[in-house]
Amino acid sequence: MISAIANNIFQRAIEDYHHYDDIDHPLENPYDSQSLEHLLYLKCWIDTVQWHMEDVVRNPDIAPEEGLNWKRRIDKQNQVRTDTVEYIDSYYLQQFHDVQAKEHARINTESPAWAIDRLSILALKIYHMELETKRADADQAHIASCQSKLDVLLEQREDLSQSIDELLADIASGEKYMKVYKQMKMYNDPSLNPVLYRKIQ
Repeated sequence: MISAIANNIFQRAIEDYHHYDDIDHPLENPYDSQSLEHLLYLKCWIDTVQWHMEDVVRNPDIAPEEGLNWKRRIDKQNQVRTDTVEYIDSYYLQQFHDVQAKEHARINTESPAWAIDRLSILALKIYHMELETKRADADQAHIASCQSKLDVLLEQREDLSQSIDELLADIASGEKYMKVYKQMKMYNDPSLNPVLYRKIQ
């Protein structure tokens, strides 16, 4: 099942990142560049870097200019994240290219890759919430609260993993079909963001 493979890869990517714990550490993807595993590792690495960018920019003592620079980095990172999700969907579109959808086939509310995107973010939430349950400087109320939240996140991962596996099985059997929309984010595009295109006119 793809969810088990993805969850293991996500865990590896998160642990690899935290071995250095450095936003600017170069990516060293251990998987073949033509494989789905490569894309999954890349996706979670991007998410992990962006997670820590978001931590930095939320520092209440950050200087405004530095905060703006981080916000722009986050915007760029988010575009890379979106592009990577679309690469994963392209992989599945190719995989299911020859599947004939049944007459009663249904479309899903999200594509396989955007569901996998949520699974990657969930892996990060689980990793960091588990760290909170092990803090030596936190009181028992904090530990208990975080353990309760961790239990919910772990249950959520089980449910989401099952849903992703079932979605892919349904697409493979023709019970559902893929329909992918490009995200067409506008804020990074000089031709679509009014603040940008008015500036260059």
